[in-house]
Amino acid sequence: MWQAIAEHISSELDTNFTVDDKRQLSGGDSNIAFKISGAGRDFFVKINQRQQLEPFATEALSLRTLRQHHCIKVPEVICYGQTIDKAFLVLEYLPLLDESIDGWQQLGEQLATLHQQHEQAMFGFDWDNALGQTTQPNKWQSNWSSFFSEQRLGWQLQLLLEQGFGFGNIDYVVEQCRQRLAHHHPAPSLLHGDLWRGNVGFTANSPVIYDPACYYGDQETDVAFSRLFGRFPDVFYQSYQNVNQLPEGYEQRKDLYNLYHVLNHAYLFRGGFLVQAQEMIKQQFY
Repeated sequence: MWQAIAEHISSELDTNFTVDDKRQLSGGDSNIAFKISGAGRDFFVKINQRQQLEPFATEALSLRTLRQHHCIKVPEVICYGQTIDKAFLVLEYLPLLDESIDGWQQLGEQLATLHQQHEQAMFGFDWDNALGQTTQPNKWQSNWSSFFSEQRLGWQLQLLLEQGFGFGNIDYVVEQCRQRLAHHHPAPSLLHGDLWRGNVGFTANSPVIYDPACYYGDQETDVAFSRLFGRFPDVFYQSYQNVNQLPEGYEQRKDLYNLYHVLNHAYLFRGGFLVQAQEMIKQQFY
């Protein structure tokens, strides 16, 4: 396997790379991660079963799209591919340091700058991708209220129903969500899509984000999710607002947006997230 990965790296970089050292890293939820070294260079490698090539390919697309905007540092994609029995994604290796107030301030400013770029006229993405291990549909739509209610809440509710977990009438919830957002007309912003503390790090010079689930949507969804599991420090939100003021009504919409992520956690992990999802749906729609 490592020989095949080294050959892919060599081909992509037009150099002769061999794996002289490899070290498994901790922290991966669904993939096995390694730091590999050779010829004076280090790379970060994700490994999974062969059928996981498509999620790696869409992750690479998201990272490259974020990188093209030159707002926030993300790991450079080196290559991805398959061996006889494994799929892999090779990224630039970035040594991470402890978080700092300056780093969080930078991240707030940089995310706000990313969200201010509105080159896309519709909501969605060129490919479906994954939120964690859950397929995330991204069919292009011109109306945000329809996109979010159908492809975010409706999609997750249907997945849960197929697993035997019903949360009321899906059509009713989707329609209520659409009505809640009917008079909110955000410009499409490129989103990280899975912005929580576990997907943020800090190098010596700048913050870095990774493991994205990108699509073009309402900027508020990134900011809202950053408050759900391990809220970012206050300086992040202050610096974001200094660059890009959140619209009126954000405080009323943030829990609606975070319901999507709670439903996804209910689908993936069950347990208390099922109860949390039920309570949130009751508060939002009943």
